[in-house]
Amino acid sequence: MPKEEKPVSCAACSVVWQKNGTTNCWSSDPATAPSRPGNCPSDRFGQVVDDSMALYRGDSEDARIAFTAARVEGLCYGKDGGGDVIQARWTRVEDTIAFAALMGYKKIGMATCIGLLDETEKFSAILKAQGFQPLSVCCKSGSIDKLELGLTEADKVRPGSFEPACNPIAQAEILNELGSQMNVIMGLCVGHDMLFAKHSKAPVTTLIVKDRVTGHNPIAVLHGQNFYYKRLQRTKVLTDEFLAEERTERWFWMKRRD
Repeated sequence: MPKEEKPVSCAACSVVWQKNGTTNCWSSDPATAPSRPGNCPSDRFGQVVDDSMALYRGDSEDARIAFTAARVEGLCYGKDGGGDVIQARWTRVEDTIAFAALMGYKKIGMATCIGLLDETEKFSAILKAQGFQPLSVCCKSGSIDKLELGLTEADKVRPGSFEPACNPIAQAEILNELGSQMNVIMGLCVGHDMLFAKHSKAPVTTLIVKDRVTGHNPIAVLHGQNFYYKRLQRTKVLTDEFLAEERTERWFWMKRRD
């Protein structure tokens, strides 16, 4: 039986970075860079890396996006007071605006969660002030009952009441029809963001990542791994027992309503 290959993991180089302040792929002097670990994807997929470079050359959309993204990254940083200290000076909003401007985009679509309409309106005002034409489409477009997706009353947030399903494919197709040149995800649910990106004809970026608990700041969970969220390394989030208990609670809740 052939020996099973070790899964690739760039994340494992976190230890190398913490120890040396550099890794094999990020070093001021490649000649003295740390060696590649045994599970480095650049080793196993070297040909893929080489082939990808062909897509970054020429005047294709992929090449233009790659060039502009790298340019925005450089513009994002500045030297503090003219010295040698380099620090970031642009927020994600500013990065997004700069990228769109350099790409020559005018129509900017926004696929927004209904819970973030206020934030989307504020972003729209910024886009207008920067010379863009903002277009926003809410996740509940069409107000389709969740039951139409095959869900049951017990699957709803509030069983026994009407709840519209999110409709990311419609969001994408509407923006396609409107001719948006770049689309921005504004807090779509996990999965809904995938469908939106899959069906969008225009390139998609994300401004807001939905996290109902952390105020849409999901990285907070990773920063809290040593204490508050240590449980995520020990217990499963979704178990059969959890689902059974949750469905039972909703069933009793529905009975009390009746």
